[in-house]
Amino acid sequence: MKNNIVLIGMPGAGKSTIGVILAKRMGFQFIDTDLIIQMQEKCRLQQIIDTRGVKKFRQIEEHVLLNIDSKQNVIATGGSAVYSQQGLEKLGKNGCRIYIDVPVQVLKQRIADMGQRGLVIDKGQTFNQLHLERTPLYEKYADLTIPCAKMSAEQIAAKIEEAVQPFLA
Repeated sequence: MKNNIVLIGMPGAGKSTIGVILAKRMGFQFIDTDLIIQMQEKCRLQQIIDTRGVKKFRQIEEHVLLNIDSKQNVIATGGSAVYSQQGLEKLGKNGCRIYIDVPVQVLKQRIADMGQRGLVIDKGQTFNQLHLERTPLYEKYADLTIPCAKMSAEQIAAKIEEAVQPFLA
């Protein structure tokens, strides 16, 4: 049985917002891997990407994912966490991985300033291309997929809480 809930999905999907609500509903702690990276590196995600590059950022992110050792947590991962097979497999050993599936049009509306967001995207790549690249990875690692097109964060959290019950210890 599993005792964590791991949220995966694109930037702008609402993983952090939903994660906080879900943690409160379930009496779990909340972990945001992006915040861990920022605290550990003492700078914003975008600064890491701009100064050290996408490859180095992904190495830092994988290190954080591999070192999470917790129980009864809702863990919001960064959108690029799915590039770490080792990290997602480790989180899946004691966590139910939930793909927060939001249509690309909605994601683009939510992300006003992609240049300051800490978006792990290759030079010249569009957001649509990024979405197409990552979607099969999210689907591959997800234990459950929650389609979230027209739901509020509270509704999504309630749906996840109900859906994960068979997975949790």
